[in-house]
Amino acid sequence: MTRLLVLDDDRPEMDFVWRAQEAGHDVRWYVRPTDRNKRVGEGMVKRVADWREWTRWADLIVLTSNTNYLRETDAFRRNNPKTLVVGATKEAAEWELNRTLGMKVFQQHDIEVPAYREFNDYDSAIAYVKREGRAFVSKPCGDEPDKSLSYVAKSPADLVFMLERWKKNQRHKGAFILQEKVEGCEMAVGGWFGPGGFSEGWCENWEFKKLYAGDLGVSTGEQGTILRYVKKSKLADKVLKPLAAALEKTGYCGYVDVNCIIDEKGVPWPLEFTMRFGYPTLNIQRCLHQGDLIEWLACLSEGRDARPQDLLLNRIACGVVLSIPDYPYSHATAKDVTGIPIYGLTPSLLEKVSPLEVMMGEAPQDTAGRVVTAPCLVTAGDYVLVATGLGDGVRSARRAAYAALERIKIPNSPSWRIDIGQRLSRQLPQIQKHGYATSLLY
Repeated sequence: MTRLLVLDDDRPEMDFVWRAQEAGHDVRWYVRPTDRNKRVGEGMVKRVADWREWTRWADLIVLTSNTNYLRETDAFRRNNPKTLVVGATKEAAEWELNRTLGMKVFQQHDIEVPAYREFNDYDSAIAYVKREGRAFVSKPCGDEPDKSLSYVAKSPADLVFMLERWKKNQRHKGAFILQEKVEGCEMAVGGWFGPGGFSEGWCENWEFKKLYAGDLGVSTGEQGTILRYVKKSKLADKVLKPLAAALEKTGYCGYVDVNCIIDEKGVPWPLEFTMRFGYPTLNIQRCLHQGDLIEWLACLSEGRDARPQDLLLNRIACGVVLSIPDYPYSHATAKDVTGIPIYGLTPSLLEKVSPLEVMMGEAPQDTAGRVVTAPCLVTAGDYVLVATGLGDGVRSARRAAYAALERIKIPNSPSWRIDIGQRLSRQLPQIQKHGYATSLLY
């Protein structure tokens, strides 16, 4: 049994904490409190009001995000080297949060990136777009939760309009970059890194970020993902392995991911780092970790290869986000999104479902031909759960994930994308001819 302290952001990683507790670990969970998340995990996991009181108690501390607590946890790491810590350091987090720095890290290791330019005011950016007469990709630098500020322009006029709109609404006051658009197929690769270097098993993954099928609607961060672990990855050879020494220098321990565009010539162009658990990537990866994930992370932070035999290599996992209104805007009050019953979550189905913004509650249920009020899982927010499925190919993994979703019934208009993974049917041949993901079957 491990004494585990989990430091979470305002979007709680409830499934990870709950499963650690179910595996027999003694868990304390801190969530940066907001009015919306205050009931997440209620009746399921023990939350604490002040994480600092539990740092010396813990055998293992896990940071799920990279935007809070880092100055204090960096100091704790230096002063308490015997306590195991998985998560970002302040220096490593900047690789993701500071887009310009992240691009420079790639360049310092001879990894070519799309041309970019940093701006600190909208007027200069607007003048630049008008002068160049081209569309760019706009990305904020810093901790910016609003995904709509990452924007792929369709034309110069389109981008000028958005920049003028953001200026008027004062949407982002810090630095941002305009980056050259690269045409091609999007693909990412990640690895688990600790004092012993990268653990065996590269996570090749394909995200689906838009709200609606066909990649329409607003960007949500991630609506679903296809992923797998492999022993060898051409993309990892090009964009992750060269960074090992630099990662070690930052003191980083955890999951690091690089999202790329692979162009028609087979050149991978890195777009951004993820220096933390993926959300909901971790919930999907769980399907491929066969042992105790907490023990696995402890091995990683001790500098030992984190039990590669626990990974299901080459199996395909599909994950799909289930939400309720008014996701992804989340303007509704907690009262409107809390206490809605989630019917159908049997113990066997929970092996395929990661509950996230949920809690224990009570609701009417059909029992032996009668309707009675009884305990059950209910919603505690609008980002409700992630359903997962495994397969030997993308199609069979998709089928398993959507079969799980069909068994779940929620009275308040649940929704999910219906096409997670489908675009790979046309994109896989384009990247496989260049030697990427060659063994992946659709």
